[in-house]
Amino acid sequence: MHTLEPYYNWRGYYIASEDPASPFYEREYSEFEFSDKIYDHYIHPQWDHFGSQTLFLKVLFVQYDEGYAILELMGEWNDLLYNDIMFLKREVVEVLMNHGITKFVLIAENVLNFHCSDDSYYDEWFEEVNDADGWITIMNLRDHVLYDFQSANIDSYFILGGKLNDMKWRTMNPDQLYENVERQVMRRLSV
Repeated sequence: MHTLEPYYNWRGYYIASEDPASPFYEREYSEFEFSDKIYDHYIHPQWDHFGSQTLFLKVLFVQYDEGYAILELMGEWNDLLYNDIMFLKREVVEVLMNHGITKFVLIAENVLNFHCSDDSYYDEWFEEVNDADGWITIMNLRDHVLYDFQSANIDSYFILGGKLNDMKWRTMNPDQLYENVERQVMRRLSV
């Protein structure tokens, strides 16, 4: 796991540690000192810790004028033991929403497991973005993690699956990814 890095090819467009509105503003990173770990596995030091013991992320891009953010997630999404959704909502999402972000693209191909608890934070997040004409998508979930989201009925708070689960996002720049995701969102919302 220590060799798995967050996507870095968009650093020419956006760097969260240089954005005064980012929850990770002025955070300093090491390329050589591995301090964070998931259970007994060290992870790459470029991932951002936001309070969860098992889920880490990287804010890959934020477009304040359009009101969207692209976040890459890594680890185990464990609401049952660690209430990861609470930390994600309070420490990252709310900071971004306070700056006008209402559309969230979560890239979750590196989320290895999902353990559900209650849905109160999902419901809160969904209501807040819905009231602001926003939405939340999750892309590229592993099949078993998608199944776990659906089994827990958490999928009702997100737009996920279908073409969003097979999108080759690394071949796009952030605006192209957002346009492709938004096209899928609009198709589903118009049904």
